[in-house]
Amino acid sequence: MATVTPAVRPTWTDLMRRGAATAAVATVANALLLTLVLETGLVEPFAPLSYPPVVFLSAAGAVAATFVYGLLAGRVADADRTFFRVAVAVLVASFIPDIGLLYVDPGATVPGVLVLMVMHVVVAAVCVASLTELGWGVPKGNRPDASEE
Repeated sequence: MATVTPAVRPTWTDLMRRGAATAAVATVANALLLTLVLETGLVEPFAPLSYPPVVFLSAAGAVAATFVYGLLAGRVADADRTFFRVAVAVLVASFIPDIGLLYVDPGATVPGVLVLMVMHVVVAAVCVASLTELGWGVPKGNRPDASEE
């Protein structure tokens, strides 16, 4: 028989530590990707495909994801799976403004927009991997809503 431990929120300290690490990894990963793309000339640069928006929005996305994970951790039975589902839905929705750039920004190109979309995937993957037990962020059995068997 399994004993189910009620879901509890991670401590604010733990959440802040994991969130800061998530933001740092996502930001560095996207900055490196941007450097690679710009230095190789794979795409024509345009305003959204430059360091200030990429760095700021990568960090902001990771911070927002940490906040959402913190809210879910104390409110749902399986915060990791719920967060994964939310992350996928938000990721798909985040492609809509990128596609819109093709219509409103004369400098936007399909390859440039595809790079932006890949950057969204990078942030989502880092967030899921570092905030949940599904990735490397929390050792198995040590998450706040873990069940003992």
